[in-house]
Amino acid sequence: MIIAVLGPKGSYSEKAAMQWLAENGSEEGYILEYCDDIQDVFSSLATGSAKIGITPVENSIEGSVGVTLDMLFEHDVSIIAETVVAIEHCLLSRGRKKDIRIILSHPQGLAQCRQFLKDHFKGVELRTTGSTSHAAKLATEFEEMAAIASRESAQMYGLEVLVPSIQDREQNHTRFLIMIRSGDAAAGSQYPAENPAVKKGIYTGKTSMIVGLDRDRPGALYEILEEFACRKINLTRIESRPSKRALGDYVFYIDLEGHISDDIIKDAIYNIESKVGMLKMLGSYPMFKNNHL
Repeated sequence: MIIAVLGPKGSYSEKAAMQWLAENGSEEGYILEYCDDIQDVFSSLATGSAKIGITPVENSIEGSVGVTLDMLFEHDVSIIAETVVAIEHCLLSRGRKKDIRIILSHPQGLAQCRQFLKDHFKGVELRTTGSTSHAAKLATEFEEMAAIASRESAQMYGLEVLVPSIQDREQNHTRFLIMIRSGDAAAGSQYPAENPAVKKGIYTGKTSMIVGLDRDRPGALYEILEEFACRKINLTRIESRPSKRALGDYVFYIDLEGHISDDIIKDAIYNIESKVGMLKMLGSYPMFKNNHL
């Protein structure tokens, strides 16, 4: 089984893959395919070179990963699981802290350490990379370069941890999605009862979808949300994102508690379909209990 993740080795996406495999008792029989960026993870699913793709979708400090949301809208994928990874960003380098002139990281990594950088490295050049582990790999080239990445990346690329835990909030978690190409049942999820994590009580059910309004009018979004509220269905997340069709045209990403096979969820979705211009189901899958990221 080939799993596409954001690379190179030592990335948090790799950590998410290993964590998800361990949670499901499937730590053997897989190969990781390291991709240059999130778009390439989705492309690997589309072409069939990978059976499973894993990408970050939201962070507890910086919020959503926009490119993942856009790819969910544009590609035919199904979410089969999620996993939440604790993030500890460290400042890594071959050189000394006082000699650092350039700091590299993924845009999310830089954003999650914004205050630290302002307090300690004001005026230092910040450069974005495709992933935190890519930043660590690049930082091996010159002593005046540093990377914001994980401890694992420091070990992987022979860098020193100059400063540990530099994220702006102590509690820093990123939610990762585990996806397959839509219709690829061979790599599908074991939800609900057969999934080992469900049996252990680690997870409950979650359903994700994207909805687009038929037209912009007063109360249009309320009519959708009312279908969930009147059935006491808990929405764990709702977010708007530009549809890229026209200025002011948005689609809404909705996560809710419950599985598509539940009668109450099916009934709500049935009533919503007539009130929207577009409804794309992204999947029903196990969700961490008490996960409010």
